[in-house]
Amino acid sequence: MNIKFFTLLRRFMSILLLAILTAGCQWQENKPTSLEKIRDSGVLRVGTLNNQLSYYIGADGPTGLDYELAQAFAKKLGVKLEITAMFTLSELFPALERGDIDIIAAGLAVTPDRLQGFHPAPAYYYASQIVVYKKGQRRPRNLAELAENKKRLAVVSGSSHEQKLQLIRENYPTLQWQSIPESDINDLLIKVAKGELDYTVADSVDVALLQRIHPDIAVALELTQDEPVSWFVKQSSNDSLYALIIEFFGQMKQNGTMAQLEEKYFGHIDQFDYVDTRAFLRAVNTTLPQWEALFKQHANGFDWRLLAALSYQESHWNPQAVSPTGVRGMMMLTLPTAESVGVTNRLDPEQSIRGGSEYLRKMIARVPDSVEEHEKVWFALAFYNVGFGHLMDARRLTKSQGGNPNTWVDVKQRLPLLGQRKYYTQSRYGYARGDEALNYVEGIRRYYQSIIGYERAHSNKFENDNLKIVDGLQTISTPQTQPTPTPTPVPLKKEASLLP
Repeated sequence: MNIKFFTLLRRFMSILLLAILTAGCQWQENKPTSLEKIRDSGVLRVGTLNNQLSYYIGADGPTGLDYELAQAFAKKLGVKLEITAMFTLSELFPALERGDIDIIAAGLAVTPDRLQGFHPAPAYYYASQIVVYKKGQRRPRNLAELAENKKRLAVVSGSSHEQKLQLIRENYPTLQWQSIPESDINDLLIKVAKGELDYTVADSVDVALLQRIHPDIAVALELTQDEPVSWFVKQSSNDSLYALIIEFFGQMKQNGTMAQLEEKYFGHIDQFDYVDTRAFLRAVNTTLPQWEALFKQHANGFDWRLLAALSYQESHWNPQAVSPTGVRGMMMLTLPTAESVGVTNRLDPEQSIRGGSEYLRKMIARVPDSVEEHEKVWFALAFYNVGFGHLMDARRLTKSQGGNPNTWVDVKQRLPLLGQRKYYTQSRYGYARGDEALNYVEGIRRYYQSIIGYERAHSNKFENDNLKIVDGLQTISTPQTQPTPTPTPVPLKKEASLLP
């Protein structure tokens, strides 16, 4: 009797244990994945850095390369985007590890340390690591000089730059640096520009962008070749979120959206003229305030800084400017152009600015509707300089070579070809100085971005209804599934100026 009882008891316990284990396995199987959590909550939480490239509050609200990409990914998921902008790099990966955010989108290089527990998304651009110094100061020309130099070198703690210096020190044991935990690379670059720090290490893209505001930053030597820059997600047993991000970046590259975003944020930084940039920034500080009110008054729906950039390209904000070809004034209008927009005195600053704004609007109206609204301004500026017919030739050439005639990033590559016999003999309107048109547009873009950067560097305003400070971090919520933001229109034309 007792033996039978204990036999039955053992069988019951075995069944009960099996049931518990089975239930546990089912619970594990039914645990929602990262992707399911995002869709169930209706919110995609993205951690980023508050800087000039990834994310910042602009004149029209949140903007930045990573912000626009994150917004497009949230739209793909059909959820709301919540951006948490952190002030230091050290906060990002712990927040992802804790589950406070779903993705890191902050322009970070892929390093061995960051592959421990995290997946990198496909690279969306590449950057090299460079040592920077202040122009006019002692420049280390190689790693040996950098290692023996007793001047102050500092990098952001935990950054890919610090990791690279640690590798270099294996071969150059005397190399010393200071790791700054509560800082970001822009802060260190600005300290170098001001002479408060001798050297730092930064990504090439960050340096090129900041040179438009702090031209004294100069490149000493390159530490790496181009390295991939990616988003990061936490590794898990179910990588459905990671798989969808890979698919998303593939689509963005295939449909040309990534190229357009890169053109918007990087397209103007290929060339850097130290003397011109210094002169421009002096003019922004001393001359622009005199005319700012007029640019704002006659913006005519444009960003007033666009008109200011155009005017600087045309006249360097000189209301009495006159060229040998007869164009004159703040916006360097031709006589026929001035008459077409009701300007009776081209040397009157207010009339000139008003006329230039109106003429720009007319030019944009002539750009084909197949060009997206945010890109029309670039085509209009090229139209200003080279003429409508030649611009159409560049678009046709772009299409014949397999490019997209409706995107500036493709058309601008073909503009210089209009000056080569091989191409202009086959075009409808013949020879054109397309290289000058390209330089004209790109110059205005640089001036425009420099004005924006100068304003941000000299303003503490962060006015936005969606901005909240949570635990010391900026958190931005954006409307449900709003469309991908279009780049803010920018600059205008040169020699042929505001004249056809």
